Amino acid sequence: MSVAGGFTDNALKILKARYFLKDDKGGFVDKAPEDLFRRVADYVATAEKGKAERRKYAQAFLRIMADRDFLPNSPTLTGAGRGMCLSACFVLPIEDSLDHIFETVKNAALVHKEGGGTGFDFSRLRPKGSFVRKTQGVASGPLSFLKVIDSATEAVKQGGTRRGANMGILRVDHPDIEEFIQMKLDGASVANFNISVAITDAFMAAFDAGTEYDLVDPHLGTVAGRKDARKVFQLIVESAWAVGDPGLIFIDRVNAGNPTAGLGPIRATNPCGEQPLHDYESCNLGSINLANFHSAKAKDHFDWARFASVVRLGVRFLDDVIDVNRYPLPQIDRTTRASRRIGLGVMGWADLLLLMKLRYDSPKALALAGKVAGFLRAEATAASRDLAAERGSFPAIASSVYKGGRMRNATVFTIAPTGTISRIAGCSSSIEPVFAFEVVSKIIDSELKDIHPLYAAWKEKNPDKPLPDYFRSAHEIAPEWHIKTQAAFQKHVDNSVSKTINFPHEASVEDVEKAYRLAWDLGTKGITIYRDGCRESQVLYKNGTEIKHPEGRPDSLPSVTDKIKTGFGNLYVTISFHNQKPFEVFASIGKSGYSTMADAEALGRLISTALRSGVEAEEVITQLKGIGGSEPIFTEGGLIQSIPDAIAKVLEKHFGEVKHNAKDFYTVRCKICGALLPDEKCPVCNNCGWSKCA
Repeated sequence: MSVAGGFTDNALKILKARYFLKDDKGGFVDKAPEDLFRRVADYVATAEKGKAERRKYAQAFLRIMADRDFLPNSPTLTGAGRGMCLSACFVLPIEDSLDHIFETVKNAALVHKEGGGTGFDFSRLRPKGSFVRKTQGVASGPLSFLKVIDSATEAVKQGGTRRGANMGILRVDHPDIEEFIQMKLDGASVANFNISVAITDAFMAAFDAGTEYDLVDPHLGTVAGRKDARKVFQLIVESAWAVGDPGLIFIDRVNAGNPTAGLGPIRATNPCGEQPLHDYESCNLGSINLANFHSAKAKDHFDWARFASVVRLGVRFLDDVIDVNRYPLPQIDRTTRASRRIGLGVMGWADLLLLMKLRYDSPKALALAGKVAGFLRAEATAASRDLAAERGSFPAIASSVYKGGRMRNATVFTIAPTGTISRIAGCSSSIEPVFAFEVVSKIIDSELKDIHPLYAAWKEKNPDKPLPDYFRSAHEIAPEWHIKTQAAFQKHVDNSVSKTINFPHEASVEDVEKAYRLAWDLGTKGITIYRDGCRESQVLYKNGTEIKHPEGRPDSLPSVTDKIKTGFGNLYVTISFHNQKPFEVFASIGKSGYSTMADAEALGRLISTALRSGVEAEEVITQLKGIGGSEPIFTEGGLIQSIPDAIAKVLEKHFGEVKHNAKDFYTVRCKICGALLPDEKCPVCNNCGWSKCA
């Protein structure tokens, strides 16, 4: 069987950089997508019984991957046939002892090395400042150990291709909750963690009533104080508005819907929140490209029969992965095989809506979401029951809602963020709207620019027409429609849904608060928001609209200092360099009064911010050169009109002269009303009467 073409240049770049197998010398063993998919299909099919069955399902698995109807999660594509772990999602426990904490640090490193992401609930750790009887000291608190795991993550690359991702969770009733909520506000801390607050039903009841709720010391099991629920909720939304964290996980709702509640409570999820898991449990994920099932001739313009066949193959594929998998820890092996939890999901939802000419933010789209999700859940459940008849039910079925029945997998349906696999498939990500129809994404330490194919095709056929209103990008869709879409799918998903609620940069804190409250009201299991540009670095941004942030400063930089005479005295200008480019400017002037000194310092800081944000020195010179002031002076270097003009002269000395329109030369503005003043030694404002010499 030969894989057809149609892969974009960017898809091939991703495949070569992350997924193609290489030999010891760095040469490609997988030379084309067909080689990759055949390697994965053949390996996964070894779980089947007998040569004929293995050959049959290897061909079937190859076909659905080659046609890009279905793709498994990244660790399966990367690790199949290489003796690596194929799972993406893990939860590791953290108990309240130093030995157990550092055992977890080691285990997390082993998981990350294999390409997995980990989730942790830090709520069992005693609060900061608690008395420790054995050492007669005080506890450093859960946040300190979260930072330890973050540092370990930074040092371990996943499968040699990327650093690990983590989810850090703290219950809202933990005494350290306020510090946890605000821990990422500096924009630099724990960069390898997403963080979420585990929200309880009791907290939401207190929020509704406008009352306080109890904090609980997890070590002593006693009430450790009370907090105002609305104030804590406000703290959460303010932090989320500022940096995108924390998200919310409605932990009691998660446990109420957990089919294996008899195995104990679920405390945490994987890094993106779509997969709640027991301690030491993992889950194998894969996604179906919904856009591939659009059919103009089929009922509802959707090929339900072919969709059902791919759903059933997807369930079998993921169940086979459990058996051929090599887990990083024996505890994970035992727990995963006990529940055989899988997560079949979807991608290409926004593309399907475009093909059907439906607006993402419409009642018809929500109705279709419910129909597709309900159909997938029913078919996946039926496929799992059929596998149970063939292979047996999952071992822990007696501790589940399926007790007395037949089921191969404790769960079957997860909606994950499909990231790079949707790029390979050439479709939109997960159930997200199209982020932008012309987009730049940061993947594998590089920028990839894409134009959406359906958008490009429409523009080519209709070059002079405005886009139809069903072409809706993420920031053109009100946040409540993002949440309604998530809720429409969540009604049928037995695991959970990862969905980013996108906000424009100018969104308010109140907008975020409404979204968090709506997510609770509509029955979701959690929510994550992101306000465009609120972090220094983000994965996706609309082409041409990246929001610049200053680059971080190294501890030491080479620099040069120049002295230049101005009408206010000698100005000292220091320029520091990074990567052979100007990086910072410091300006100071002596014996001229505090206001002038402050102005010079402020000007230096603003210039430094511009340079560290990627603005070229030439642009800075253009803006400063020729600005007139009240004390122009002739020097051996020519006319110096002001402090900004003097800084421009110094920059030109080091980076070359910039030709500049001198329309601002010799102009002075009124300090009261800003009007232009006449070119005189002691000018008087004709507008308000202010005089410099009065």
